[in-house]
Amino acid sequence: MVTRSKMFVIAAVLAAGVPVAATAAHRCSPGYALHRGVCQPIQPITTPGYSNPVSGAASGMQAGAAQGNATAGPVGALVGGAVGTATGTITGTANMLTGRR
Repeated sequence: MVTRSKMFVIAAVLAAGVPVAATAAHRCSPGYALHRGVCQPIQPITTPGYSNPVSGAASGMQAGAAQGNATAGPVGALVGGAVGTATGTITGTANMLTGRR
């Protein structure tokens, strides 16, 4: 009887630990992030949907600074922000002139 009780206790402990272990290792596919327990699609930072030069400059600076910081730290963020501002302004102007979003 003692052996049966031990087996029952061990089985109960293992069964209680399995759901916790299964949720701790939960991973989402690339392009998705875990939000409130559900994998949700994430939007890339560098979406070139600029409709005018000002929004292009602001979005380009943000994306360039983030990319530069990830690559080369604070100096990369400074350079990336400057390059992103210039390219975002050009993209925003081109989209404004062509009527694209």
